[in-house]
Amino acid sequence: MIDTEALVVGGGAAGLAVAQALAKAGIGVRLLEAAPRLGESWRRRHKHLTLNSHRDLSVLPGVTYPAGTPAFPKREAVIDLFEAFARLHGLSIDHDTAVERIDRAGDRWEARAAGRTYRARHVVIATGRDRVPFIPAWPGRETYTGRLLHSADFGEAADYRGKSVLVSGAGNSGFDVLNHLIRAETGRLWLSARHAPAVLPKRVANLAVHKNATWLVKLPVGVADRVIGATQRLSFGDLGKLGLPPAAGGAASRMKADSIAIATDDGAVAAIRAGRVAVVPVIGGFEGGRVLFEDGSTLSPDVVIAATGYRTGLEGMVGHLGVLDPRGRPRFNGGENDPALPGLWFTGMRADLRGCFANAIDKAQAIARGIARDGKGG
Repeated sequence: MIDTEALVVGGGAAGLAVAQALAKAGIGVRLLEAAPRLGESWRRRHKHLTLNSHRDLSVLPGVTYPAGTPAFPKREAVIDLFEAFARLHGLSIDHDTAVERIDRAGDRWEARAAGRTYRARHVVIATGRDRVPFIPAWPGRETYTGRLLHSADFGEAADYRGKSVLVSGAGNSGFDVLNHLIRAETGRLWLSARHAPAVLPKRVANLAVHKNATWLVKLPVGVADRVIGATQRLSFGDLGKLGLPPAAGGAASRMKADSIAIATDDGAVAAIRAGRVAVVPVIGGFEGGRVLFEDGSTLSPDVVIAATGYRTGLEGMVGHLGVLDPRGRPRFNGGENDPALPGLWFTGMRADLRGCFANAIDKAQAIARGIARDGKGG
């Protein structure tokens, strides 16, 4: 049995931020990370991956990016930032320690991980809202003879040279994939989407659009919807004229209700307008090597990339506690808490207009205040 005042599960931006905030508040904390190194999920992604949040809004307390870092930091810069942050603050991290289940034991919580049991009054789950790639259970998916993969396994754009590719999903991941594919020597490209995306350009007149998030997040949700919508229309015109279906609502509203992040355009919309990417109907299923669309039409692409989102994958860990909604998302986040489950916290489970780093810092401070009010965990 390993005892500590507080456990943090997950070593991404949210987990690191809350571990540091707890330590700063004088609360004994231990961080459990399933991977052998920090930033492992970033290391597994394609080498062209960059943040969609501006560098000024993508730091953690006490660390910054080196001079010359691009406005939208690359994968390696983010990994280096995580490692520098952990070293600076001397965080206690148990690597290769995947938490399997968390249970209430008297007035404490017990977490089973890597053959050990950890015991703490407070447990903060910070494993992220994009832990498990999700592909819909399309009819015929299991017997599809073509290549089907999730956008998390995109690899390198050069891998698609000469291949025809269908991207399903026009959200943040779908646009990230398209932004790279349009620069590769691929065959035909198609985009299938049920709804038009909320999408903003990386830059307008060489100014990074995301820097506006610091004031945009302070607006009422309805006002933010209108500002984002107006910026999108001014940047791209009516996306409906490009064949994209109607949007499902305002960008800020969708982010608040369903944690749907705003997509970032870096050339994909222009490629659609130019015919480099063709918009096709929603996928209805698969048959042999063909993709079947809901309108009865078909395609036989070389590759189908499902940019269809992620799930938290928390069912095995905390599903028995009744804290998850039907989609597996925690019902509370940050400084919110369930009085029936004292000492259980979640962070990094909601999208934020400013990006995950600024959100991680805010939620970390709120959780640290909540735990400190409870007598510093003991």
